[in-house]
Amino acid sequence: MEKKEHNKWIGAHVSASGGVQNAPLNAEKIGARAFGLFTKNQRRWNAKPLSDDNIDGFKQHVSDYGFQYDYIMPHASYLINLGHPEKEGIEKSRNALLDEAQRCEQLDITMLNVHPGTHLGKISVDECLTRIAESVDWVIEQTEFVTIVIENMAGQGNSVGNDFEHLASIIDKSSYPERVGTCLDTCHAFAAGYEIDTSEGYDDMMNQFEDIVGLDYLTGMHLNDSKRKCGSEVDRHEALGEGEIGWELFRALVNDSRTDDIPLILETPNKENWDEEIVALYDLMEG
Repeated sequence: MEKKEHNKWIGAHVSASGGVQNAPLNAEKIGARAFGLFTKNQRRWNAKPLSDDNIDGFKQHVSDYGFQYDYIMPHASYLINLGHPEKEGIEKSRNALLDEAQRCEQLDITMLNVHPGTHLGKISVDECLTRIAESVDWVIEQTEFVTIVIENMAGQGNSVGNDFEHLASIIDKSSYPERVGTCLDTCHAFAAGYEIDTSEGYDDMMNQFEDIVGLDYLTGMHLNDSKRKCGSEVDRHEALGEGEIGWELFRALVNDSRTDDIPLILETPNKENWDEEIVALYDLMEG
């Protein structure tokens, strides 16, 4: 698909199998203007360093296919828990995030998305949020420019981040708020109880986000329908229009100027349909 000139940057979280240099190739194949990726195996704590071939190949393919670094948002490992209540767990998580942040900087990527974490029922929510902010600061102090992007969560188990107040608290507690951002996941928001299955509900959520967190901190979005009902607190992504949210949300979202100039990244389960979902989202744009 031709990359039209407008302010919406839609793509998907693509595979980096065989090396990170393959992610831009996979994004190009589906007509993406933005993309996410894992810079290492997300199921393991440790991974081999990026090679010169990985780094040079990634940068070359980004250039060759006309991608822009402002719209590339990798996702950190799901193993990371920045609010872990115990010494060993917090140290492993911080070291893992630092490694991923350093990988991003090697690749000239300016953002790294991460799930905030869970208190495991052993400390208070506020203590967990403080630990997350301290973890983010610890990584920022050892890197040069990458922004740590905190994702909203569904509220499953003892995780935090399901309320916008949690995101705002992490930013407020950080010593480097200029290098902290947020990513709104539509499935997570719906599962957390934000009634975004109508355009009015979506607008209400965005107004709440603007009031509580601030639009300056909205650095990306994950576009997913939900297998479960609003308020279920269960994180189960579904293909666009096939879940409990439906198309009205996505029509409102792509026609909202507040979502201009940030990566809008699909994480829907049917990867073979990503090219069609990207086209469908652009087709919803009015004017």
